[in-house]
Amino acid sequence: MSTFIKDFIEKEKMNRRNFLFASAYGLGGAAALGALGPTMARAQLTDPTIAWSYRNRTNPYWNEIVSGGEAFVESLGMSKDALTHLINEGSSEKSLADVVAILGRTSGNLALAIDTNDAPNARPVVEAVAEAGGYVSTLWNKTDDLHPWDFGDNYVSHMSWSDEGPAEQTARILLEAMGGKGGVVHLGGIASNNPAIERLNGLKNALKDYPDVELLAAEPADWDTQKANQVMSAFLTRYGDEITGVHCANDTIAYGVLEALRAEGIEDMPIVSYDGNPQAVQLVAERKILATVFTNPHWGGGITAALAYHAAIGTFKPSEEPNEHREFYGPTIMVQPEDALEFKANYLDSVPTYDWTDFWGPSNGPIIYK
Repeated sequence: MSTFIKDFIEKEKMNRRNFLFASAYGLGGAAALGALGPTMARAQLTDPTIAWSYRNRTNPYWNEIVSGGEAFVESLGMSKDALTHLINEGSSEKSLADVVAILGRTSGNLALAIDTNDAPNARPVVEAVAEAGGYVSTLWNKTDDLHPWDFGDNYVSHMSWSDEGPAEQTARILLEAMGGKGGVVHLGGIASNNPAIERLNGLKNALKDYPDVELLAAEPADWDTQKANQVMSAFLTRYGDEITGVHCANDTIAYGVLEALRAEGIEDMPIVSYDGNPQAVQLVAERKILATVFTNPHWGGGITAALAYHAAIGTFKPSEEPNEHREFYGPTIMVQPEDALEFKANYLDSVPTYDWTDFWGPSNGPIIYK
């Protein structure tokens, strides 16, 4: 895709999001631009609404994220039902519209945890929350030029995961299982998502050391099992026996791949995935998946909500924290067949109890930009 076309598409996305923002507030175009000016910090909040904005709960990974948010809310002595759910179903436009709507309903008395669905959507979301005087912590997706410290206290923190390295590790496990030769296909997430980009880069980095392995194709499956099944079925039709290994951007994609392979009577294809969902870890134990990477979504979901809430009520002042406390990596653990059952017993069969005021304990250092 040419740079011109990419720039045009990105511009159209931003125009659409600004229109939604303006419409939700009943503003004209010029007024909307004015509303996105300098942030308006205000005093700490009293009893703010706690909300999590995410894709959906049918995805096991996001179910764990939101379960962490509910565990945090329960730690405050409230019912888990006190957590407000903003479900965007993978739509960046809906994500922004939902945030603007809840800011209107709460008059900005809001502590928001959010994955904005794609990186460009983070800026209008953060600007809307900051302008209304709410507090927001983001997870996974944002552009490299957007930073919490540029918004005073209102943009509390951003957590992501350094996926390129672990994805390269899983790729090397895969390529070794393939005997260092053959053809590999990659099924990715949403193309504009940071983790989708990094996980594909991890595969490409590993391939540099395996000249006898060809990357036959890399296509997005949008983190979706059904779409992954369709993409993998199309790969099998197109490449047939040339495919000797499959690199999946997450576990839910791997489930769709396994179904497509099973439909063709293929039972021994080397596959790796990412996320460490319970079903995937069991499949690793059964050697149907060679490796997955656990990112502790329960802790990630809880601590993202905790940071937004505790900043909102004044437990700590984000602007007084070092940058590494405002942009940081979450933890990762590689899971392989030899340790899958032990890992499952320690992390999945019974969820550890976390101190939700230990904001940065399990984190994995500051985010590094290339």
